[in-house]
Amino acid sequence: MLQFDELWKSYGTTPALRGLSFGVEAGIIYALLGPNGAGKTTALRCLAGLLRPTGGRALVDGIDPVIDPLAARRRIGYLSWSMGLYERISPRELLRFFGTLHGMDAARLETRVDRLIERFGISDFADRYCGRLSTGQRQRVSIARAVIHDPSTLVLDEPTLGLDVVSGETIHAFLFEQREAEKTILLSTHQLDTVEIVADRVGVLAAGRLVAEGSIPELLESTGQTNLARAFLHLIARGRREAAALDRARPAATGAGP
Repeated sequence: MLQFDELWKSYGTTPALRGLSFGVEAGIIYALLGPNGAGKTTALRCLAGLLRPTGGRALVDGIDPVIDPLAARRRIGYLSWSMGLYERISPRELLRFFGTLHGMDAARLETRVDRLIERFGISDFADRYCGRLSTGQRQRVSIARAVIHDPSTLVLDEPTLGLDVVSGETIHAFLFEQREAEKTILLSTHQLDTVEIVADRVGVLAAGRLVAEGSIPELLESTGQTNLARAFLHLIARGRREAAALDRARPAATGAGP
């Protein structure tokens, strides 16, 4: 299970997250939505132990990555939209390298590498330099790298970025398999079609705050909208108005955190 507990994160005096609280249970695909600058990537990086919160905490199976980062990272498969690949090695070599970093024994690692190469359709370019891969190919390799150690929790920032319809469907199918395996899955994306296909629950961020949460039918009902895009825009507009009102009521000195 993943848990955000009154999580605050500020960059200087600018708050990116303001008391973020929600949980994601095993066997659920949870999609975190929000416009650019809403705090989605910051939340995921705090969870992965890449950023230290200003206040509150993010927990992975009850483990705080600030206190025990290695234990938390062993449980997480983290995909960052900005994470690059080593240009002068092949996908196969890359997967072996990261599996070794996770302490996988040689026999298990080779089996896992072969399985992921097949599962993500990497076979045709598995031994080509990563620097020569297309955007979609690089994305598939990045996802395979994130899950090489078969983690119990997936934290994915824009997992279908740069993928065509066929490749995107491969990722959707993989997510469904992980859900069936009772993995905990949190993804952030701007692609609402992906959310409509895979998400069991949706959280909407605006100005660093969670402004709505529920299934897609629940969000449509609560907003009176007929599709997710319109519901999303409605919730963001409402969330920004609420954030502005709170900021006006809050003394400037306390705006950066608790």
